[in-house]
Amino acid sequence: MVPVPWPGLLLGCLGLLLSPRAAAEFTPSLDSDFTFTLPAGRRECFYQPMRKEASLELEYQVLDGAGLDVDFHLLSPKGETLVFDERKSDGVHTVETEDGDYMFCFDNTFSTISEKVIFFELILDNMGEDGQDQEDWKKYVTGTDLLDMKLEDILESINSVKARLSKSVQIQTLLRAFEARDRNIQESNFDRVNFWSMVNLGVMVVVSAVQVYMLKSLFEDKRKSRT
Repeated sequence: MVPVPWPGLLLGCLGLLLSPRAAAEFTPSLDSDFTFTLPAGRRECFYQPMRKEASLELEYQVLDGAGLDVDFHLLSPKGETLVFDERKSDGVHTVETEDGDYMFCFDNTFSTISEKVIFFELILDNMGEDGQDQEDWKKYVTGTDLLDMKLEDILESINSVKARLSKSVQIQTLLRAFEARDRNIQESNFDRVNFWSMVNLGVMVVVSAVQVYMLKSLFEDKRKSRT
């Protein structure tokens, strides 16, 4: 495996310090998503093993944190930079893969105070499992010529339903991520409005007190000058 080009990276998920070989990996499922907190001044990297002529689609969003931005890197098994997003709030990238471990990193080192809550989703296509499943089906099905519908038609229908269900799950996951980000923005705006409202109220009270004091002092000076 190609060594990590940035020394001292914190690898893996859930804040665990892992070696490159023990970095976080996802099972070869078609769809995986994860949400984690990226502290200020830190970089987190993940590894995904891929097969040749497969497809890797990665979508990420910054759900919470000042600026809602993060740096994103995607590297090939050879250590080549395939994608680099600088201070983006979201992004979608698709690459055709080869055998090896792909590394993608989220970088928050430019921020010294604010941590970021990041959601990302992996969609893996052509991982070589569907063809094996079809071969397993054919082992146990005989006499397909007697059926009104061929086995290939049945498999095509099943795969179509499976693809649509996977797409529906993906859209629902993205909608939940959008809803979480919008809710965080609304809560932040609510707290900001309350804070400045209290500041304005305090200023008004202080100004009113000063005006009353000044008026009172003026009348007291006049009474003293007459006596």
